[in-house]
Amino acid sequence: MVGSIETMGHTLYSNGAIQKFNGLEKKLDELRSLLGKADSDPLRIVGVGAGAWGSVFAALLQDNYGQYREKVQIRIWRRPGRAVDKATAEHLFEVINSREDVLRRLIRRCAYLKYVEARLGDRTLFADEILKDGFCLNMIDTPLCPLKVVTNLQEAVWDADIVINGLPSTETHEVFEEISHYWKERITVPIIISLAKGIEAALDPVPHIITPTRMINRATGVPMENILYVGGPNIASEIYNKEHANARICGAEKWRKPLAKFLRQPHFIVWDNSDLVTHEVMGGLKNVYAIGAGMVAALTNESATSKSVYFAHCTSEMIFITHLLAEDPEKLAGPLLADTYVTLLKGRNAWYGQMLAKGELSLDMGDSISGKGMIQGVSAVEAFYKLLSQSSLNVLHPEEKKPVAPVELCPILKTLYKILISREQSSSQAILKALRDENLNDPRERIEIAQTHAFFKPSLLGQPRIDLRSICYTNT
Repeated sequence: MVGSIETMGHTLYSNGAIQKFNGLEKKLDELRSLLGKADSDPLRIVGVGAGAWGSVFAALLQDNYGQYREKVQIRIWRRPGRAVDKATAEHLFEVINSREDVLRRLIRRCAYLKYVEARLGDRTLFADEILKDGFCLNMIDTPLCPLKVVTNLQEAVWDADIVINGLPSTETHEVFEEISHYWKERITVPIIISLAKGIEAALDPVPHIITPTRMINRATGVPMENILYVGGPNIASEIYNKEHANARICGAEKWRKPLAKFLRQPHFIVWDNSDLVTHEVMGGLKNVYAIGAGMVAALTNESATSKSVYFAHCTSEMIFITHLLAEDPEKLAGPLLADTYVTLLKGRNAWYGQMLAKGELSLDMGDSISGKGMIQGVSAVEAFYKLLSQSSLNVLHPEEKKPVAPVELCPILKTLYKILISREQSSSQAILKALRDENLNDPRERIEIAQTHAFFKPSLLGQPRIDLRSICYTNT
């Protein structure tokens, strides 16, 4: 008879054999059980949107759980027809040939020849085509695992148990409104995990903010307890390369705790948090201020002193804005502060600010940049400025003792709007002038004012729209 002892995640048998304890399958089985999945029915996870973070998120799940094909099915949807330009195809070919593991994989899959032809200009590759081989158009330098790609949205989502929203916030409502048509006959309620970072501003019936989770709720009628947000200090390529990272999944307790456990990996620690508002709003705000951080870095030749001054002022504005939106927001500390730091330090929005300041990009090129994707901070600048400039939200200026729009207490946000949107300022140098204003208050004062709760504006979050589909979902 062979006995066994469990130790350090392995099972040690008396005959000397060691069998690794399968914690992954156990986590998968626990989530399947919570969702009421029958043994013969795979858990269906679908990523919607294939930008860098959306693709990496799907690839992490595929790497972790893809081996259990009878228990889970992982797919990703992206629009068809996006051609890969010749310069990108040439770069992709160099990446492939620099990685022996990738080269061998493509040869085994009989997929290498098409990259040779694309390199020679004899063939056009498409973004959905290369994604199947593990290449994200916005992150060519980081090969992923091969992914199951679906280009028909209805086919991708109609029976999904978990949907990962990897779309820019500017596209979230439109795509999920289309998805809602495919869910009309659903009996069960899907779980939606949103990765989107950005907001929209609405002025009717009162000025209010619309976050991606709320967009999804309004578009589909899926109740908010089934919609969660994942954010954290992360650069997509570094996470996939197993740099140690952490994130938080925010939302109702019913799903955030089991999902945090399901998503957690040794190099990607996922905690859970109930403060959806602060984390999701901060997710949009950090992209706003990352553009300015990139400008300051470029204009001052990476001066640590100048960047730290900018950091002090921009974080105080972020704290002030979150206190307008939530009565008791989570403090900008720990992972929230780290998320802000890494985004200001490195990421597509900071890169965009640097390139603008250096003159290597122009505003006329738009906010969707080849090889980077959507620069989400640009639309967020416009949305936050538009929202916080409304006179109906006036607050008492602490020194002038007169009512002013909240944006008047956010000089960096005002300056970014003048550079990026209204173009009243023709040069990125304006961001430095804002920092060097002799009349600029100590950022500590703005934080203290915000924390008095005197500026809390409950109307800024708006009211959830009553939707018959939401009532039906709740009843089922």
